[in-house]
Amino acid sequence: MNTKIRMLLEEGRVDGFFAYVINRGFPFPVLFTTQNMDELTPWTYTHARYPIVKMLLAQAREHPKKSYGILLRGCEERALAELFKWSQLDPEKVEVLGQACSQKLADYCECWKPYPDRLDYGEAAQPVSASERARSLEEMQPEARLNWWLEHLNRCIRCYGCRDVCPVCFCTECSLEHAPLISARKLPPDASFHLVRAVHMAGRCIDCGLCEELCPARIPLRSLYKEVNSLVEQIFGYKPGLSAAKSPFSFLGEELLLPEGPR
Repeated sequence: MNTKIRMLLEEGRVDGFFAYVINRGFPFPVLFTTQNMDELTPWTYTHARYPIVKMLLAQAREHPKKSYGILLRGCEERALAELFKWSQLDPEKVEVLGQACSQKLADYCECWKPYPDRLDYGEAAQPVSASERARSLEEMQPEARLNWWLEHLNRCIRCYGCRDVCPVCFCTECSLEHAPLISARKLPPDASFHLVRAVHMAGRCIDCGLCEELCPARIPLRSLYKEVNSLVEQIFGYKPGLSAAKSPFSFLGEELLLPEGPR
């Protein structure tokens, strides 16, 4: 990893590169520049995951004229593709290197593409095509499924961690945070928050599962987004991060983007 990233930095192809440094056996995301590239450590499989694409987006918004590189997994590559489609990042200003997930991590995430198209480090794990969580929910009767969801969603403490960690949740102001609590028949406000957000993420969620990993209330949010993704694929034939076309909901982008383009 030292050689490829160092080359990009030394040749001036990027102003900084998002990768990892191993500290006491644990990886931490770091923005490497020519000033600290000697801290680069050899690549190794790791189960630790961070919102590294979100970090890239924040840095690019703060320094829009600079170019950056980033080390990505399969899900992170899908997130980057969606950010390009929604004009949140300029593909001409981003250099990508790809890393594979271990088979253990792919199995844990039930990932259907646990590797990026460009694979620089590691060997591609086998995809996990069937989701046990989706199957078990489909087998429930509607009333039992509703009660199952209410039991979980009622634990929400409105910390907004799911929103803040999401790599493709890019609005600079969240209407769900500032608007009055949404009420719906038979649904408490916190349940409505998650259902509205799930619809808002339709055509963008890349099924990384970071929202569920971060949730302090242990709400199975990924099951909700998997269901929304399934409907989007069935109805529109669109799979976020993979389909070459823009999201079928991209017409809403006019309300989300600033006039000057990427934010």
